[in-house]
Amino acid sequence: MSSAPAVPAGPSLRQRRRAVATQEIVSAAERHIVEHGPHALSLRAVARSLGMTVQALYHYFPSRDDLVTALITRAYDDLTDAVQAAVDAAPYDTDLPRLVPAAEGYRRWAVTHPERFQLIYGAPLRGYQAPADGPTTGAVRRMSAIFQRELFDGFPVARLEAADTPALSPGFRAYLERMPQDGLGALPPPATALLLSAWGHVHGLVALEVFGHTTFIGVHQDEHFRRSILTMVEDIHNRLRTAAPAGGDTD
Repeated sequence: MSSAPAVPAGPSLRQRRRAVATQEIVSAAERHIVEHGPHALSLRAVARSLGMTVQALYHYFPSRDDLVTALITRAYDDLTDAVQAAVDAAPYDTDLPRLVPAAEGYRRWAVTHPERFQLIYGAPLRGYQAPADGPTTGAVRRMSAIFQRELFDGFPVARLEAADTPALSPGFRAYLERMPQDGLGALPPPATALLLSAWGHVHGLVALEVFGHTTFIGVHQDEHFRRSILTMVEDIHNRLRTAAPAGGDTD
């Protein structure tokens, strides 16, 4: 008789306990940031709130930077989840461009979690440097993929390449062409330039609101934001529709 295939062993009790403790530390650090702001992050205060010593906390996060990286990664993941949830909840039987609910999901998360938004997009924490191509980079690429999909869905590659935009300098085009293929490098350079501009527009509006620079708009913030995003998307889509692809619309 043949023996049954071995069932892969799950995480050990020690590993499960470590995972739980790690999440408790990150959650406590998030609460500290909400109460005191990102730049007041204190490992000693986080440890104290959990009834543990700083030395014990170092068993889970060897340095402050390791904890900050975990906090930034989770903030990006939560933000990305909020953007995707907003897209999923939007009806398909309307003329509203799909980028609009994505942008509105981004804005809602930022306004609801201003301290965590500041952690990832505010002034850098003194002395902190994110690991090269680490978890924060992966989290950013995941969110970028959503905006890329919702902005360009339905447009063939030929139109993305021929987008009616100011000509890129040879150096900038070459730089965009060298970007990783699992990120912005998957797009033709003109489309990448358009996406970067769109991202700057969306983020700029949100940052102005989060940092209190658009309070004079009052209760009309929602309308102002939607109208701004609609105008931006209409302009980008017009640039793609009026493009004259070499050889026609082919993927």
